[in-house]
Amino acid sequence: MLFIKVNPRLCGKYLSVTKYYCRFESIAATTTNEVAQIPAYPPIEDVTFAAKWQRNIAKYHEAVKNIKTIEEKTIKINMPRYWGFKCMMIHEDKVVYNNLPMIQYITRTHVSEELKLPSYYDTLLSEETLNSLVQEIKPSFEDAVAFEMSSRMRHQEYSQNHLETNGVLDDLIGDAVSKQVNRIMLNYLGLQYPHLLSAQIDYDPRIEASWFAGGIDKSHHTIRALKRFKDPQILELPIDRIFAYIGNPTLQLRHELPLKEILPVTDCENPSLEVPVCKIDPRNYGHYFDRRHLTAIPGFWPGDRAEFGLMSYHKCGYMHRRFQCGDLTRDDQIDLLKTQAVKSSWSWLTSQAFNNGFTTFNEITYPLVNQQIITNGQMWSFAVYQLNTNKVWGRNCDDNPKRNICWITEPIQLFEKIENNKLVGVNDDVLKHLIKFYVNVPEERVGVNLKPYVGETEQRIAHIQEDERRVWLEDTYKRLVSHRPRHKLMPEMYHWEWIYKFMFKTRPLDKKRTHWDYGLNPFRRKLNEHLPRYIPKALRPGKVIRSQRDKYAKTYYPE
Repeated sequence: MLFIKVNPRLCGKYLSVTKYYCRFESIAATTTNEVAQIPAYPPIEDVTFAAKWQRNIAKYHEAVKNIKTIEEKTIKINMPRYWGFKCMMIHEDKVVYNNLPMIQYITRTHVSEELKLPSYYDTLLSEETLNSLVQEIKPSFEDAVAFEMSSRMRHQEYSQNHLETNGVLDDLIGDAVSKQVNRIMLNYLGLQYPHLLSAQIDYDPRIEASWFAGGIDKSHHTIRALKRFKDPQILELPIDRIFAYIGNPTLQLRHELPLKEILPVTDCENPSLEVPVCKIDPRNYGHYFDRRHLTAIPGFWPGDRAEFGLMSYHKCGYMHRRFQCGDLTRDDQIDLLKTQAVKSSWSWLTSQAFNNGFTTFNEITYPLVNQQIITNGQMWSFAVYQLNTNKVWGRNCDDNPKRNICWITEPIQLFEKIENNKLVGVNDDVLKHLIKFYVNVPEERVGVNLKPYVGETEQRIAHIQEDERRVWLEDTYKRLVSHRPRHKLMPEMYHWEWIYKFMFKTRPLDKKRTHWDYGLNPFRRKLNEHLPRYIPKALRPGKVIRSQRDKYAKTYYPE
């Protein structure tokens, strides 16, 4: 027999407390006369690991949505990774072979089969007005293009080796011609169309975009990692791939108001607007992984009044490099232009949407439109892109009824040749398309809240009244978007460690020194898992240290 000695004083106290609470509950039960007619039961939740995983993802998306300021949303998205996410890199000037179906799939974009602009642009100007503007602008336009193409001595500006590099000369000419053409168009059309006078111009802007895309087949490494959870349903869930885009347009024009939508959003849900399904791993196309923080930079910082794009000019020197590798047919050239137009327009518009509060996890509530010009000085291509949805994570790449739409023209040759510093055989269609792009007036969206997911009083960290919190958030945001390495270097496993210690396990007596030796993944470290900044004793606000936390500065990571 096992005997336990019980203190009678404790028993008395416990019984008295129990009697008190029982008496309180009995009184509450007898005095309550309200009885629900229909019983309300809590929802029955699925307790499997796959269901919990989906609920946690939805909870995380909702938490990002409820954050007030744009900069804090960026910090919140980067919270899971201290050294950044493993992103699939996409560059504007690197177009790989047969890449158009994959780009369309991860951006949910339908590309029009007809190589022309939408009929919307035929209603902007009458034929007489358009022809008169062409005759007025044409002399200055031809002189500027002819000067940049033939008279400018670039061998005095750049070395001969640099100019002989594949595609460099095409990029230099396209860059210079685009800036001259933009200057001429603004000079001639600015007085007649005042929205051009208030437009902001960015030269060589920095464009970055990041988004989560689902539907791509899992790699064998991912499948092996998911099997550890011993839940067969988790293998059926789509695993998002993180894509990061880096662009380098020549220039871009922005305005305070967005461009008018080309098609209603309801028409963009038509199933006849086909989007190719491409679930192949992007590494098979030539893309590569890089670890970096997720950013959305449309060429300007949050707080700029001109938050919506009018048009952008882009270079196409990569075609010259592709041509050096083999014959470049007309169909190949059109596919390259379509790929560049889709990925650059999608990235610019989604980064604009991010600056208005729509992250990659929160669907946009109104469409955005971009006009794009791709040129090397002689060949010109015009594209229009309407962003209707940015919801491509999870199963939305397959199930989302909305489609983004891209219209693009075939490459138009501006002139046949240059003789005596004059253009011969000028095609007026290029100038007509340019005029239509510039006279497209942005309009105010009546009854539409352009920023529904940001705070009313605090939309940016500059609106925060608390000095310490505002300075800390600004410093953290700038450190993330600068992509500078952390003060603590990123962990690295050498090849000999992987071969001898993990693949074949031939060194069991080695001392455990790294995270991997203890079965830990150091890249799972979160953004806030670090020691805060130390405050010297002379700079502390109080002389008495109540706890060890008083030695360190406060952090204001979003919850």
